[in-house]
Amino acid sequence: MALSVSRRDGGLTPAQRSLRARLAAYALHAKGGTSTKAGTSAFLTRFEREVDPSGTLPPAERARRAEYALKAHMSRLALKASRARSRTGRTGAMVIELSQAEVQTRDAA
Repeated sequence: MALSVSRRDGGLTPAQRSLRARLAAYALHAKGGTSTKAGTSAFLTRFEREVDPSGTLPPAERARRAEYALKAHMSRLALKASRARSRTGRTGAMVIELSQAEVQTRDAA
């Protein structure tokens, strides 16, 4: 099976794409443009509103419950991902091995 190289990436190899992404990340960090504080705050506020919609709980109790709501949310996502991987019969390790085999096939062609 021959793999086509997307022209969108300029015909770069996976290693070159990785280097290009690393360079972009370093440039972004150098400019200080990596603050996600506002987004993180909004995400966490969602769980506070979920556990105390009327805003009547003491702040410490609201924060404690919000922390558990966040943990429940993340656990729910992990379970959903695990079930999806089980349905396809593949794990992340298998996908990586397949990708490496495809690269070797392409390089041999």
